[in-house]
Amino acid sequence: MTEWHQVEGEAAVDQLGSNRHRGLSTAEVQARQTKHGPNELTETGGRSPWRILWEQLSGAMVIMLFVAAAVSWFLAEYTDAIAIMAIIVLNAALGFAQDYRAERAMAALKKLAVPNVRVRRDGQLHETPSRQLVPGDIILIEVGNFIPADCRLLESVNLKIDEAALTGESHPVEKHTPPLDTDELPIADRHNMAYMGTVVTYGHGEAIVTEIGMDTQLGHIARSLQSVEAEPTPLQRRLAQLGRTLALFALGIVAIVFVFGVIRGEDPKLMLLTALSLAVAVVPEGLPAIATVALALGARRMFRRQALIRKLPAVETLGSVTVICSDKTGTLTENRMTVTTLQIAGQRFDNEALEEIVDEPLALTLLLAGGAICNDAQLDSDSPRETPHAVGDPTEVALVVVAAKQGLTKPELDALLPRVGEVPFDSERKRMTTVHRLNFSDDEAPADVSGEVLRRVRQPLAELNAADGVAFLKGATDAVLDCCQYVWEDSGPRTLDDDRLEQIRTANDELAAGGMRVLAVAFRPVDDIQASPFDESVESEMIFVGLLGMLDPPRAEVEEAVARCRTAGIRPVMITGDHPLTAMHIARSLGIADDREAMTGRELTDMGVTDLEPVVGDVSVYARVAPKDKLHIVRALQNQGHIVAMTGDGVNDAPALKQSHIGVAMGKIGTDVSKEAAQMVLLDDNFATIVNAVEEGRIVYDNIRKFVKYTMTSNAGEVAVMLLGPLFGMPLPLLPLQILWINLVTDGLPGLALAVEPAERGTMNRPPHPPREHIFDRRMAVDIVWIGLLMGVVSLAMGYFQWQTDAESTRQWRTLVFTVLTLSQMGNALAIRTSTDSLFRVGLLSNKAMLGSVLLTFGLQMMVVYLPPLQDVFHTAPLSLWELGVCLLLSTVVFWAVELQKLWLRRYHKPHETQRNR
Repeated sequence: MTEWHQVEGEAAVDQLGSNRHRGLSTAEVQARQTKHGPNELTETGGRSPWRILWEQLSGAMVIMLFVAAAVSWFLAEYTDAIAIMAIIVLNAALGFAQDYRAERAMAALKKLAVPNVRVRRDGQLHETPSRQLVPGDIILIEVGNFIPADCRLLESVNLKIDEAALTGESHPVEKHTPPLDTDELPIADRHNMAYMGTVVTYGHGEAIVTEIGMDTQLGHIARSLQSVEAEPTPLQRRLAQLGRTLALFALGIVAIVFVFGVIRGEDPKLMLLTALSLAVAVVPEGLPAIATVALALGARRMFRRQALIRKLPAVETLGSVTVICSDKTGTLTENRMTVTTLQIAGQRFDNEALEEIVDEPLALTLLLAGGAICNDAQLDSDSPRETPHAVGDPTEVALVVVAAKQGLTKPELDALLPRVGEVPFDSERKRMTTVHRLNFSDDEAPADVSGEVLRRVRQPLAELNAADGVAFLKGATDAVLDCCQYVWEDSGPRTLDDDRLEQIRTANDELAAGGMRVLAVAFRPVDDIQASPFDESVESEMIFVGLLGMLDPPRAEVEEAVARCRTAGIRPVMITGDHPLTAMHIARSLGIADDREAMTGRELTDMGVTDLEPVVGDVSVYARVAPKDKLHIVRALQNQGHIVAMTGDGVNDAPALKQSHIGVAMGKIGTDVSKEAAQMVLLDDNFATIVNAVEEGRIVYDNIRKFVKYTMTSNAGEVAVMLLGPLFGMPLPLLPLQILWINLVTDGLPGLALAVEPAERGTMNRPPHPPREHIFDRRMAVDIVWIGLLMGVVSLAMGYFQWQTDAESTRQWRTLVFTVLTLSQMGNALAIRTSTDSLFRVGLLSNKAMLGSVLLTFGLQMMVVYLPPLQDVFHTAPLSLWELGVCLLLSTVVFWAVELQKLWLRRYHKPHETQRNR
């Protein structure tokens, strides 16, 4: 493949078989259109709607729900069967809608195609649809144009192109035409190329089309986007594992209970119904519904905190994130150039400290005024002085804004020093000069100019006895120094000798090493404004004034957000297309980078995913990266077992956003492509919102785990009752309908209440759960066993005593077992709300839904025990006041046992270990 940035412009025209002055002939265009096809992004592959629907219906948990529905129907529990099928349909419809929407990312990418372009063909200029362009077409580009294809520039007149969406550069790139010698140069450094989907912000030019459609850099991104297969979320993996485990466990329960009962002489039909009822009880068919509710509530809370969730599983995925790969421009930074440092002879000023200066040096006034007046940006007159706003090139806007903050507004400066001539900026000269007439007398200012501004501007100019006018020069430091013979020190000019020259260059290097873009300002008096030639000859014998260092500054809240990430065990990584020095400066100021230098795109060029894996865990900053590099970095981290979040706003971020476990797009400045490829959109473009979302994600995952623990410990109690009762010589302790009742009233409402449980203390002071960790960790498995056994023993205790006393009172002792088991699960639900804190510390009213569900379940159980119609249905008998009191007392045993366990954990386990193992 030809590296067009290394080829001379005229040589590129020859290689592409074109003619710069006449363009291609109509016949040649038609031939090339046949060969290359239309200049558009084509969609290949992708998932059909039927495939998306099949994926929603073929998961392990969904299959388990189908089995549960079939069993319920077989047992004539038609209401349960219909409810379970409704859950299946709801989940499938929701998942289908979300996945189908995600497949529209390619449609958003196509929107970057340009409808029309000015092209030279047969010696004439034509307005042509961009999809009809072919390699070799000569096109004209000007301010406001989107670049329609990848091009080699042939002419550049003050041309600047905003490539942020493609490369991550925070400011428009100056373009020129000479060839570049370097092989495999990053896209951001190919200053003689223009790329499809970028936009011209300044100047105009002429170019020859080198690649079209899917062969462009944007096309490569489109192809990467389509080749990315979305990884299952940690929750999806864990629920799939849980489904398989419980399915096997349920089959085992069916076999054991059925065989054991038949051996003891029980009715085979009754034992089959009992075994199947237990299987239904073991399978938490409410889990997908509870998970969906928890995710939906988490998504709603995130929306209130400015995070829009496009895919519900992303809520939980955030809680498991171990690495956040963040773009710099617009994500960690404000996406606007800001003057941060001003340097004059012997003095350096921080922008934030300018307000505190009592006696402003004359050179500082000249530096601010010169930067603002040798400038084409325009100040918004309606914006306040504290937060002025300007329109124009981002670099020039920064100069106008910093001067306005110090009271030197562009309109007043223009009134005092109206421009009468200029030597425009040129990318080869790297400087701009403007000539101004002095429009004031010693004591009188023009209308709308304050006396304070007049005093500040007149004083340094009066020192030079400037008769008619003044010329200001701004540009790259070396380019400005080439025009200077003097330097302003104290209150006047001094000869620019070697020592002073070295001091200026040292200061420039220090600012550049800090990642800043540095501009220099100089000026000279003009004695005869009418006679002064307005060309490059005015750029001589200039007086050097000072330097302005500017950055795209970090967002104020990001440093704290990064610190919270680290406390939460999440490693932030910066991946940007910007310059390494700039990237490292921002990364260090935010606490992202350590002492290791940034890894650059050039280093990544020859590295595949496998080569990256050994080093990806140690690198915190990647600079000058190409889109494919971002994708490789994300994949390498995933191969190392990390759960990766990728933030970004540009087209170049889309493949990595889709590849990552959770893509986070910027809502305000993000492109449609990035939003469609992402699972979450930040409505306020605030990196700190990601951290808030991580907290919400952890709450959701913790609550889902609490439900799993609650339902499995409760189900273990039911199984324990059914297995231990016969071992103690008792008849069947519970009937099938009683088992189904317990399953219905204890899993439903309390489970939903657990979904709204507020955050526990220390949620963001612990590491995330390991990505491959089963939802049943060691601690949960132990708890399920001992709590289930305790619940079974306690529930059987009074019933066993009653059975021993009066074996014929079957209804009576079964009602005792039935009631204690039901109410014990309510105590279990209350205790399980927190992992370490006592319920009495967090308060019963901190989750009113749980308190209400417990009281409602108690009421329903009392109806089953005491209402005659329900007694006949559930085969229960009314309990005496004494029996009910003992049942209530025994049902609290599980609650107190769990509370004692939490007390022991608080005293003898470190907090992070407790959180880690829950």
